[in-house]
Amino acid sequence: MDVKEKYNVVAYGDSITRGVVYDNEKSRYTNIKDCFVNLVSTSINGTVYNAGRFGNTIKRGISKIYGDVIKKSPDIVLIEFGGNDCDFNWKDVAEKPTEDHQPNTDIPTFKDILLNMIDTVKSSGATPILMTLPPLDSERYFKWITRNDKSFQDNILKWLGTEDIIYKWHSMYNETIKEVAEKTKTTLIDVRSEFLKCMDYKKFLCVDGIHPNSEGHTLIANTILSFLREKYDFVLQGTVN
Repeated sequence: MDVKEKYNVVAYGDSITRGVVYDNEKSRYTNIKDCFVNLVSTSINGTVYNAGRFGNTIKRGISKIYGDVIKKSPDIVLIEFGGNDCDFNWKDVAEKPTEDHQPNTDIPTFKDILLNMIDTVKSSGATPILMTLPPLDSERYFKWITRNDKSFQDNILKWLGTEDIIYKWHSMYNETIKEVAEKTKTTLIDVRSEFLKCMDYKKFLCVDGIHPNSEGHTLIANTILSFLREKYDFVLQGTVN
């Protein structure tokens, strides 16, 4: 990456990038001001654009990448996808627990699109940086998707086998991100490991068990900034080029 006077950074991903959290008092999802993108932006020597979208899958991400990312002429693109891709239509699963069900994006497709996304970013002249997925809390997430409905719980468990499968399945997408990073020699910021270093990483998650809360966003921001100080310190404010 060339040393410049100012840098243009685009954070591209789903609701985690957007800064969506569940507000317990209002009983709904909302965007927090101090999401990790905004926290990181205060230290960047340049501009940071948040292109995260609630519900974004990597399929939608690649279809919108020109308007959401490339058109903004970024120097760096931080990529965070996977949480929605690995998800299932849980209502369908609960109603038809003996049938086969597919995730929003299967792993081979997820891998292929991520490779395509990296190539697209590189071809535009920007530097892609991948981010691993924060871990989920399978117990809390299971309660969330079943809304404590006993019949939903029984049927989904019949299909899953155990709640722990949710964590393991989510982890497989994280491993795919790491595999792609290694294969393409793409920079990777391992956010997940920083969560798992904590004795109780679940304290960094919302009641739904998958979205980081405000403390989780602070942890992500600190992880990214620590990485940038070590590897890309020239993009940070106060650095003498």
